[in-house]
Amino acid sequence: MSHQPIEFYFDFSSPYGYFAAAKIDALAAKYSRTTVWRPMLLGAVFKITGQQPLVTIPLKGSYAQHDLIRSARWFGVPFKLPSKFPVSSTAPCRAYYWLHDRDPAAAKTLAQALYRAYFAEDRDISNPEVTTNVAAKLGHDKDAVIQAINDPAVKERLKSEVDAAIERGIFGSPYIIVDGEPFWGSDRLDQIEQWLAKGKW
Repeated sequence: MSHQPIEFYFDFSSPYGYFAAAKIDALAAKYSRTTVWRPMLLGAVFKITGQQPLVTIPLKGSYAQHDLIRSARWFGVPFKLPSKFPVSSTAPCRAYYWLHDRDPAAAKTLAQALYRAYFAEDRDISNPEVTTNVAAKLGHDKDAVIQAINDPAVKERLKSEVDAAIERGIFGSPYIIVDGEPFWGSDRLDQIEQWLAKGKW
């Protein structure tokens, strides 16, 4: 059986991405897999697909809010719908990729902390200052993080990641690829586990 890394695409403003982020590494490890985390910007995708954030859609919106709270209980993660939702995830994405190129494990830890800051603590991570403070609390140099968020090379790095994701057909969060097989949504984790355990069907 192939042991390619599991690719985990997500947006930091995606609550379902947050739920999947709490589980994906443990699920991968159970089947001796690693994961590659690839944050991206759903805003760029929505320009192509014409989608809009779930909670803003008439009829669907109120159900979505109810489902998010129920799903958080199901996944066992702290959650409250942020007072500002959705937000741009440009700053957290830039901070992530800057750190990832130096220390991928630390970048995952930062991603988890940014997700918690937004969906558990209602902190607006679209604000570079908030993203920087989250990173600083983990021991990263505050000035270096601020500089990275504004660095043209880091901006270009994120743009190339988003372009590559769109090129691959990534249209939502979470979007998880296992040996070339795509799964969209945190509600697909059971199918992903079956795929890892027994192979394709």
